[in-house]
Amino acid sequence: MGRHFGDLARIRHIITYSLSPFEQKAFANYFSKGIPNVWRRFSSQVFKVAPPFIVTYVTYTWGNHVHQQGKRKVAADYENDM
Repeated sequence: MGRHFGDLARIRHIITYSLSPFEQKAFANYFSKGIPNVWRRFSSQVFKVAPPFIVTYVTYTWGNHVHQQGKRKVAADYENDM
C-alpha cells in the first residue's frame, strides 16, 4: 500500500504552510495594539448602539410603571362599602 494517512490524496498546484504552535506567540502585541484597538472600535460604535438601548430601557420601565398603576385599586371607590 505504501501510503500513510496524511498522503491519501495527491493534490497538485496547492501549497500549504504550517507553523508549529510552539513557535507562535499567543499574546503578541496584546497590550500595545490590542487594547487600543478595542477602545477605538468601542468608541466609534457606542453612539450608534447605545441610544436604541437607552430608549428601549426607558420605554420598558415606563410601561411597567403604568401597568403597575393600572393594577392598583382606588381607595375612594370602596369607602362606603359595608
